[in-house]
Amino acid sequence: MPEISINTPALLFPAISLIMLAYTNRFFAIANRVRNLHDDYAKAENKDIVMKQIKNLRRRLNLIRYMQALAVCSFIGCMLCMFFILGGYAIAVNIILAVSILSLTASLFISLHEIFISTHAVELELSDMVGLDKNSILDIFKRR
Repeated sequence: MPEISINTPALLFPAISLIMLAYTNRFFAIANRVRNLHDDYAKAENKDIVMKQIKNLRRRLNLIRYMQALAVCSFIGCMLCMFFILGGYAIAVNIILAVSILSLTASLFISLHEIFISTHAVELELSDMVGLDKNSILDIFKRR
């Protein structure tokens, strides 16, 4: 097994911190949108669209919670890894670092899934506007 220096898990600290900041910003933006939609629900003529938007946002909030939890686990794993490096526990270091990296990877995959769901939320927002069709990447190649 290769020897892991204390620099290896330390390199993940800024990356994890930035990812957690991005997740937190997404959470606050969605939470504010939910509050606005909650207020709009009473006034809305088409409550079905507002309710679909709120359900979509609730699902996204749950995903963000899992993303944040996995990122925190990854961060804690890096700290434990550094602790075990100082203690000279090579096997534990390799296992903990692997779990930490897998946790961060899972967090990023959930983030990707949440991004795809967020596009559906925008489609719901625009669904009541006439003349807007769903476009795909293949529309670029169509001649007009």
